[in-house]
Amino acid sequence: MYLVTPFIMLRLLARGVRYRDYHRRWRERFGFPSAPAVSGSLWVHAVSVGEVNAAEPLIKALRDSYPNAPLVVTTVTPTGSERVRQLFGDSVVHVYLPYDLPFAVSRFLQRVRPRLAIIVETEIWPNLYFACRRRGIPLMIVNARLSERSLRGYKPMGGLVRSALSCVCLIAAQSRTDAARYHLLGADPSTILVSGNMKFDMPVADGAVPAGEELRQQWGRLRPVWIAGSTHEGEEMPVLEAHLEVLKRLPDALLLIAPRHPERFKMVEHSARSLGFSVATRSADRVPSESHQVFVIDAMGELMPFYAAADLAFVGGSLIPIGGHNVLEPAALSTPVLVGPHTFNFEEITLTLIREGGGARVKGKEDLGKEVLRLLLDTARRERMGASARVVFDSERGAVRRVMGLIDKQLQE
Repeated sequence: MYLVTPFIMLRLLARGVRYRDYHRRWRERFGFPSAPAVSGSLWVHAVSVGEVNAAEPLIKALRDSYPNAPLVVTTVTPTGSERVRQLFGDSVVHVYLPYDLPFAVSRFLQRVRPRLAIIVETEIWPNLYFACRRRGIPLMIVNARLSERSLRGYKPMGGLVRSALSCVCLIAAQSRTDAARYHLLGADPSTILVSGNMKFDMPVADGAVPAGEELRQQWGRLRPVWIAGSTHEGEEMPVLEAHLEVLKRLPDALLLIAPRHPERFKMVEHSARSLGFSVATRSADRVPSESHQVFVIDAMGELMPFYAAADLAFVGGSLIPIGGHNVLEPAALSTPVLVGPHTFNFEEITLTLIREGGGARVKGKEDLGKEVLRLLLDTARRERMGASARVVFDSERGAVRRVMGLIDKQLQE
């Protein structure tokens, strides 16, 4: 870790050129939290936006069940930090998780003094885990997932990862597949159980549906509208090209596009303009008018009303081998879901959604426009898909209640 830290710093400097928040709060990366010291805290680590969204119902449950315990939430990315602030304000203490250097980890734990450490999804940092064990801090991994790709990535460090996992008192996996992979990685089978996916328990944002209805009224109630959410570099241009294909048949169609990372907002806007689209943005125009063909959602944490307003949603990170993003957000709003071929980060959820008729998969970039057009022209199929998506979402809820039962038991020991 000491050897690779200079390279990590260089990467952060480079990312900070495009997104300045990476240049702020550097001291926290080395275990000097800017927040005041606390004691007996409940500490939840959620690496970035997706994990923070998954942890939202759990954090709220912890806040309600243990109102007197300081609640510390750590992230790695500035976008994750921003999402914590949006969701919880000053009701939680937010700091960046330090690099996995022994002195930084020790200083961080001394500052927040957790009564319980809760890692969301997949973050295996050996020095951090060893330090928790030395200090007698119970460590849980909840909503645990492990893709085949991640499993292969950890294999070269098998002995070290097994030692780190031996520090974990409980792994609450999203699915049987995730549980089996943690076992293959070296976790003690007696510490592994399946609790389900907490993302099914995420609350539908208050007012998302009426806000979506209001948006539809503003840009034209009968317009065909589709959204591409959480897109990455290598996906935005195929999405824009797909919209060109859609416009040939449906000239009044509107594309809403929400890049995953803020540093890509301007690039996507420029790309859309360079292709000749009439473009509006959330920051400059707030909502698109009837004359706009592409609307860039250049804001964080505002997807839900736009998912509610769209006729169908393409969820990004899936046309390229990123592994996909959260298909449950549109599903919760009865919006049909499209994904690309790469969905290994949300494997079982995506397969369930497709199997039950709430989603569909496109084979590649060249097929996206055809499938979007096919769905926009078939109202009955979209309505069936939307209803099925909501049924899948509702049927899988309850993971947070199960995880809270495990946390309560741990804190009572």
